[in-house]
Amino acid sequence: MVVLDSEESVRGLMSSSLAPVRDTMWIYAVFTFLLSEAWSLDRVVRNVSFNTGTEVNLTCSYETREKMLFVTWRIEFKNERTCRIAFADSRSDDSCRDGKSLWNTSGGLSYLRIPNISETDEGRYLCESVYTGGNDQHVIHVAVRVPPRVSAWMYREDNKVVAVCKAEGGKPAANISWNRSGNVSSVKSGSNGYFTVESFLQLLEGTDAENLSCAVSHPSWKREKRITPELQEGYSPRLYALVLGVIIVISAGFLFFALKKIIPFRRCRQSSTTQSKSPPVGNSLRLQLVVLRVSPNSVEFCARHFCGDCRQEMWRKWSPTPATFNV
Repeated sequence: MVVLDSEESVRGLMSSSLAPVRDTMWIYAVFTFLLSEAWSLDRVVRNVSFNTGTEVNLTCSYETREKMLFVTWRIEFKNERTCRIAFADSRSDDSCRDGKSLWNTSGGLSYLRIPNISETDEGRYLCESVYTGGNDQHVIHVAVRVPPRVSAWMYREDNKVVAVCKAEGGKPAANISWNRSGNVSSVKSGSNGYFTVESFLQLLEGTDAENLSCAVSHPSWKREKRITPELQEGYSPRLYALVLGVIIVISAGFLFFALKKIIPFRRCRQSSTTQSKSPPVGNSLRLQLVVLRVSPNSVEFCARHFCGDCRQEMWRKWSPTPATFNV
């Protein structure tokens, strides 16, 4: 039995007893830090892309299933949705539920299978596998390739012939080249990751364009596509744009004219509805005039009467030309 005769003795005993615990905590903290640093150094980052609609297999370890303790895939999609697929102790966990699954090759290697990849599968795939003797961490950035729609044509403009080659809706953007030298210009536009590329080649009038062609290349194709543009007889796109502009101006003018006529008519109708709805009794006539616009040469107004059978007779008495009144 130990007897402590002073406060200093108690503190000394407590300090000596807690020293091993503090040393153990420091060792554990250093070990955890070094392990995390080692994992970060061993992390493999890859950027991959696949054609839409194909089957994709992603691997993150070369260890066989016999040595594998567990494997976890965490997926961060571009639309900010996340899910997890894991396998450990012969049990699987799947929160994605979109067709993705863990498989093993004939040699026992684990991989993530995406049966029909699409744009909704794009994102960041983080895989961690722990096996006997170590672990692997992979970060895979998955993108989907979409082939463009291609077309080509020619048209006349002034004393030149312009050849156009177009690759529309590709992901990523396509590349266009010509088999003929000349004045070439390109226009590239994109939206939501899809790109449209147009290439223009100007040829002088009289230049032989029989063997003219453009080549379109895209990562989703193994070989480039070559297209021969055909001459379109007719007006140039600039003239089409001018005609379209004239049509728009005429339509706007017609709409403005129609609104100017409709608004006074509505005012006349609204004014007439404010009067009493009960018609007069007997042969008495009740006439309402609403002046709409006054000009130096005319007065525009609308009229409403409440005598149904005597309308034409009364107009004949009041005006020798009833057609000049619009009722």
